[in-house]
This record gives sequence, structure tokens and C-alpha cells, in this order.
Amino acid sequence: MLLLGIALIQPLIGPGIALAEEETTGNAEEGPSSTEGKETAEAPSPWSATAEIYGFFPLRTTGSTTVKGLTADVDLDLEQVLRPLTMAAYVRGSVEYKRLGLLTDLSYVSVRGEDATTSPLGRRKLSATLNNIQGIYDVALRYRFGDREQAIAKGGSFSVIPYAGVRFVDMRYDLSAQFDGPNLSLSRPRSFGGTVTQPLLGTQASVFLSPRLRLFARGDLGGFGVNNSDDYSANAQVGVGYAVGNNTQLNLSWRYLHLGGTNDQSPENAYDINQNGVEMGVKFFF
Repeated sequence: MLLLGIALIQPLIGPGIALAEEETTGNAEEGPSSTEGKETAEAPSPWSATAEIYGFFPLRTTGSTTVKGLTADVDLDLEQVLRPLTMAAYVRGSVEYKRLGLLTDLSYVSVRGEDATTSPLGRRKLSATLNNIQGIYDVALRYRFGDREQAIAKGGSFSVIPYAGVRFVDMRYDLSAQFDGPNLSLSRPRSFGGTVTQPLLGTQASVFLSPRLRLFARGDLGGFGVNNSDDYSANAQVGVGYAVGNNTQLNLSWRYLHLGGTNDQSPENAYDINQNGVEMGVKFFF
């Protein structure tokens, strides 16, 4: 009877085993295809971008300004710079496809200063007003060596990004002097300045000390004597960044900025400005 039962069951088991093997084979064949689909869906985009809002606080500003051949030396601390400040805006950003990208750095500062002197008897008064606009607008092509820019990365991750482009320096001075006396009043407005276009070369780099902490540096030079030997600009910057969240980074750095220019005429209008200070910013990664 046992042999008869086995003989009756075996025809039923055989097709079942074959069917199970087919299903197993089918699932095994579907596995890699499904995994490949997931890997394709999770592939990173070749596009990336950054945006940073920052502020530059020059602890010391030195140099000179020449108007109609008359030169005045400048030596200001941070409080003396901020007191006449009327407007300031700073923003920089970048967009990248694979390794090639475009960057921009835009800054605009406007100050207004007033001073007046009155004679001991109050019969004569001399007053002066100075408006100064300082705009620096960079646009450049860049190429990245190393890892993609991001807020969080493994320690040792680095990037080096040279760039080349143009810098527009808009420096304007408006000076108005007013003399009021018993029998005479005189007003003498003076203006000079304008926008100068400079070729620009620079490099920026960063390295992660830990997943959220990194060191970064930047340096560039504009001018190269294209307009005249005194018309050039320079930047040097070194600092640290710390990631808060997955796509945001707080930056703190020391920065040096030089701006120089002249009308190369007689009488001369010229400026030579050097600023050392602290830069603080918030950078976003997309």
C-alpha cells in the first residue's frame, strides 16, 4: 500500500517541484533588474548650486583718496566705517554642471559723511558732504578638481576650483563743499569715479576636517595693468565652515581686500584702499 501511495503522489509532486523551480528562477532573474532600477533612480544629478549671503566687517581701512590733485590719507577703524554707512549688500553664488560651472560675487556699499566748521564768532561756516559708492561685481567661469561642494562630507574630502572672468569695479565719490559768510556764499560740488572692467583670475579651495567642519581659502587678482598700472584689485580669504542641518553652512573668515584706481590724468583723481577684517556668512547647497 505504501508503494502504491508513493506511486500515486509522485506524479502530483513532480509538476509542483518544477513549477516552484520556475518561480524561483523567475524571481532570481527579476532581482538584478529591480536593483539596477533603484540604482538608476538614486544616481545624483549632474547639476549643483550654492548661494551665500555674507557681510564684510573691515576692522581697519587704510589708504588715500586724491581729488583734483589733492590727497587725503585714510585710517579708519570699524566704528568709523559703520557710522556713515547707508547701505550694504553682499551675495555670492555658483551653478555647476558636472565639473564646469559659473560663479558670481556681488557687493555694494554706500556711505555718507558730513562735517562742518564754524568760526569762533559764528559769522563764517564751512561744511562738506561726501558720498561714496563702492561696488564690486564678479562673473567668472570655474572648473572643479576634487569632490562636489556640499555641506556635509567625510573627513579628507576636498575641492580646488580655479576660475577666470571679469570684475566690474564701480567706485564713485561725490563731494560738496559749502561756505557761508556775512557777505558771501559759495558752493563747490566735485564728483569723480565710474565703472572699470578688469580681467579676473582666482582660486578657491576647501578640505573637510570632519563631516561637518571644513577649512576654506580664496584668493584672486584683477586688473593686470590692462587700464593702467595703478588700476588693480585683490582678495585674500581664509576661514572655517560648520554645517548646521544637511544643506546649510555657517562661515567665519578673515579677509583682505585691496582696491586701487586712477583717472591717469592731471589733475589726478585716484583712490588706494586696503581693508582687513572679518567676514561672516550663511551658505546654502542645492
